[in-house]
Amino acid sequence: MHFSHKTIHYTDYFFQKLCNEQFGINRGIYNTIDHWFYTKGVKNIMNRRKEILAFLEHIAADFHHQEQTRIKFGSGKLTERLNEYWNESDKSYEHVY
Repeated sequence: MHFSHKTIHYTDYFFQKLCNEQFGINRGIYNTIDHWFYTKGVKNIMNRRKEILAFLEHIAADFHHQEQTRIKFGSGKLTERLNEYWNESDKSYEHVY
């Protein structure tokens, strides 16, 4: 799935709504993912939204193989998957405020 460059400039409400429609991510899960990337140093909102979409697309690929339409995380699995994604992609961001 490819998102347009304009997608990252949506309002918070519409960006979260897109995540819900495309990946089945509710507001609570979205906020957790957003906060997780922020604490990892992705302070710039545009970069963070790109990371959120990349993470969700990465996870969605696994779910599509299982013929599920919504991404579901069990207890503690969201953080585990975020850590796996972060370590696999070898990301590093400066802590810029």
